[in-house]
Amino acid sequence: MITDNFLNELKSEISNLKKEGLYKNEYQITSQQQADIEIFHAETQKKVINFCANNYLGLANNKDLIEIGKRSLDNYGLGTASVRFICGTQDIHKMFEQRLASFLGYEDVISFSSCFAANNGVFAALFNKDDAIISADLNHASLIDGIRLCKAKRFFYKFDDMSDLEQKLQEAKDSKNKVIVTDGVFSMDGDIAKLDEICNLAEKYQSLLLVDDCHATGFIGANGRGTAEYFGVEGRIDILTSTLGKALGGTAGGFIAAKKEIIDKLRNKARPYLFSNNISPVTAATSIEIINKIEDSNDLIEKLAHNTQYFRKEMLKAGFNLRDEKATHPVIPVMLGDAKLASYFATKMIEEQGIYVIAFSYPVVPKNEARIRVQISAAHEQHHLEKAISSFKKVGKALGVI
Repeated sequence: MITDNFLNELKSEISNLKKEGLYKNEYQITSQQQADIEIFHAETQKKVINFCANNYLGLANNKDLIEIGKRSLDNYGLGTASVRFICGTQDIHKMFEQRLASFLGYEDVISFSSCFAANNGVFAALFNKDDAIISADLNHASLIDGIRLCKAKRFFYKFDDMSDLEQKLQEAKDSKNKVIVTDGVFSMDGDIAKLDEICNLAEKYQSLLLVDDCHATGFIGANGRGTAEYFGVEGRIDILTSTLGKALGGTAGGFIAAKKEIIDKLRNKARPYLFSNNISPVTAATSIEIINKIEDSNDLIEKLAHNTQYFRKEMLKAGFNLRDEKATHPVIPVMLGDAKLASYFATKMIEEQGIYVIAFSYPVVPKNEARIRVQISAAHEQHHLEKAISSFKKVGKALGVI
């Protein structure tokens, strides 16, 4: 039974989080996910411009995709009501996986309920105590958790320090199999991993390379094929994990792309695949059309790049610290340092300026590195960008940030 002591401990912890500015409030969005949204908070309804969604290509409420989704509901129903190997594989799932594999240039793809699930299942299924995992220190929580579930030896390197990575590869030289693990794009800062150099080291030390490309698939690279295309190293990344929950429509779902033998092993050994329902048929159907859209035209990719460049330039000109002045990714951290300041800044942006942004603080980011993480979308028009920049300036000056 739940004791009073247990509940009092929880209440005390939550109270401390609020005092330190670390408590995570949740706003209710009462409209479709798009640039202009409506939110409900503190008993009030408010129209705001959304600058914190992963909706990079602006496809989360695309009318054509919604119509395809409706037809899929008529054809396949709501969901599978089963895991894949029992009776949860519909033909639309296989069509989607084959289409995605072709787009990314891999032999096969396996889909999961989320990329978190994919990353939680991949390591224990493929590696054991005789192997070694060499992981970037800023990798996503899902990779960290997945690695913890595996019995392989663990090594960690500073994400942008190739000499440190090489040293860890040398330390792991006696392992049966080695795998370097990195985010393609580190989601808190928008840093892009040095995949060209990492590929060279992987080949030099005969190591596998696994890349989580969640914040790149669909919009990084000239044709949206991710960080491999961005660096010109397509065909050199052994295992790619990513999501359907960001640029590819924003629905739930993740996947792993690799050679057929790796995918076959995962279909038989990856626990999140074996013991949990997979993506819905609606997600599979709409994702096929999204891939078609990206291949047919790179207009959205180019618009996103233009929006990102403009916003970064104007924010730097205003005097904000964006951490890396040369960065190009649509994840843009406005560095504030103090958690309370970041939380107050975000609240003023929402409540007074109508700009929906969220403060990120410990443990999501390191202590004393609190920031507002702005995310640019192809759904943003010029007036959205100008309004956001103007609002940041007003609040920044009022709080003494600039």
